Amino acid sequence: MAEPKTKYDRQLRIWGEQGQAALEKASVCLLNCGPTGSETLKNLVLGGIGSITVVDGSKVEVGDLGNNFMGTSLDYGNLFTTEVSIAFWCLYHVLLVVLVVDEASVGQSKAKCVCAFLQELNDAVKAKFVEEYPKALIETNPSFFSQFTLVVATQLVEDSMVKLDRICRDANVTLIFARSYGLTGLVRISVKEHTVIESKPDHFLDDLRLNNPWPDLRRFTETIDLSTSDPVVHKHTPYVVILVKLAEEWAKSHDGSLPSTREEKKEFKELIKARMTAMDEDNYKEAMDASFKLFAPRGISSNLEQIINDPCAEVDSSSSDFWVMVAALKEFVANEGGGEAPLEGSIPDMTSSTELYINLQKIYQTKAEADFLAIEHRVRSILKKIGRDPDSILKTKIKNFCKNARKLTICRYRLIEDEFNSPVQPELQKYLTDEDYSIAVGFYILLRAVDRFAANYNSFPGQFDGVMDEDISRLKTTAVSLLSDLGCNGSAVTEDLINEMCRYGAAELHAVAAFIGGIASQEVIKLITGQFIPMSGSFIFNGIDHKSQLLSL
Repeated sequence: MAEPKTKYDRQLRIWGEQGQAALEKASVCLLNCGPTGSETLKNLVLGGIGSITVVDGSKVEVGDLGNNFMGTSLDYGNLFTTEVSIAFWCLYHVLLVVLVVDEASVGQSKAKCVCAFLQELNDAVKAKFVEEYPKALIETNPSFFSQFTLVVATQLVEDSMVKLDRICRDANVTLIFARSYGLTGLVRISVKEHTVIESKPDHFLDDLRLNNPWPDLRRFTETIDLSTSDPVVHKHTPYVVILVKLAEEWAKSHDGSLPSTREEKKEFKELIKARMTAMDEDNYKEAMDASFKLFAPRGISSNLEQIINDPCAEVDSSSSDFWVMVAALKEFVANEGGGEAPLEGSIPDMTSSTELYINLQKIYQTKAEADFLAIEHRVRSILKKIGRDPDSILKTKIKNFCKNARKLTICRYRLIEDEFNSPVQPELQKYLTDEDYSIAVGFYILLRAVDRFAANYNSFPGQFDGVMDEDISRLKTTAVSLLSDLGCNGSAVTEDLINEMCRYGAAELHAVAAFIGGIASQEVIKLITGQFIPMSGSFIFNGIDHKSQLLSL
């Protein structure tokens, strides 16, 4: 068996050893192991999830043959940005097309068959199965779910979704719903609160403090003369030094203020350009390109201010490590930080002499270490104050928190029952009237309508031959009734979408299931590793024109 670092080499480059360790400790439960569920778990098993439990009471039928297999020829990498594609480490593996259910499996437990084949993909993953229908398990044994880190519930109808959501909220278990239905599908996260330290945004301003240099950085820049006659020194002065010194020069002649208007910023760039002594001075060109970093407002962002002022920052013995560190951060910002978050301590590559670059790097690292020590001291003091072991939060965890303090994110999700019964009216009305969202919200409404239809008529629309016209009429009436219940009288779903939903006949197509399973597994990775920002609403896939959209209701 390959060593973990070799086996998971590609994904370790994305979420690191800490993220991989979190995956290997996690226990995931899958409800219903049709194509959507199997595809979701396939990605997680390949990624080295700790353990899986497959729950499904059905037997393999002839209709499952050829539809429930793992691996796909879809090139997910072309469909997502770098941040969104974290779950698709399988692009770095040979794509596996392994038939899970064949003729020999007919009549056997579906959960047992899928579990066995999944484990073949990665024997380091612990796998077990439960031959029981998820709906019955939700009704009769709600405590079953408390043993898991996360539950992936696929192909559940509305009533079961609402009940399971309550159960998982009470047990503090993260829940993801995933459903594929013909050429459409849905993924929805449900958890009371999810905190992210390593949000890893694609674009984020370097933490250089050019507009608020601390004493050591200021003293360093004072040792460098921008008017030097040595051309080698002049063209190898780091742009950080150039911007800090010219900003001070500007402030002296502008009542202590930095450029703020468009005209002033343009004038400041001209000031930089005027200091060039040769056309090949890349450091001055970098200074002009990076001047926008100087114009950023001082202090912490509105998002971080909201986090440190959150009621949860008033900690007690039951508070999570995250909120204890936030409480320490709040104290730091008000005291040692002087209104700033702890310095990250890294600097980007830039044109510079090696000596100046290394000296500048050390200044940033020294400041970051001092900020970390100040926050660590406050964390230990807070832990002692609330009656916890002062050493219960590891130093590495505090250091990682400090490094990412400016990028902290908190995600809170509504109960699925609240969304279903009381959606955010302005958002729903906007989606219904916005042409760009009309198909996505139409499918969202119809995915709920088909569940009402099934509850009333004991089958999904279009599931049986010979009643298509009647089912179309019934589904239309059901959708209108649902919209009325949601406070959207007068709104309607297009005839074309209603016809499409009936044409689907509740089929779980593998191509769509593979896509939805990929999205679901990507969100599982984010939630378990605590890295990257998970989706904030209901993800709707529209297979008619190949669009995916988020609805925040």
